[in-house]
Amino acid sequence: MAEGSGSIVFVLFVILTRVLEIYCWILLVSCIFVNLYAFGILDSRNQIVWKIGVFLERLTEPVLAPVRRVLPTPGGIDFSPMVVLLLIQYVLQPTLVKLLYLSMENGG
Repeated sequence: MAEGSGSIVFVLFVILTRVLEIYCWILLVSCIFVNLYAFGILDSRNQIVWKIGVFLERLTEPVLAPVRRVLPTPGGIDFSPMVVLLLIQYVLQPTLVKLLYLSMENGG
């Protein structure tokens, strides 16, 4: 590999890690928003509230929908955000770290 490829790999690692962190925050904000909406704390007739809800749904649904299809919903509780957060924290991020170490060991 070229001399600068190790720094490119590290930059990609940092970018992917930050994207995952931001997505975790988006999931958390979305969960809070959905609960505030469900309990009537947020007014669904307010256009700003509606637009924020649509925005958060568009960001989270592509990831949450496949998980929802697999998971049961005991008592109507949606555990898909928790499962996605756990997958990010305990599968994706450690895998990224492992790939970074492997690329650095192999001359990156």
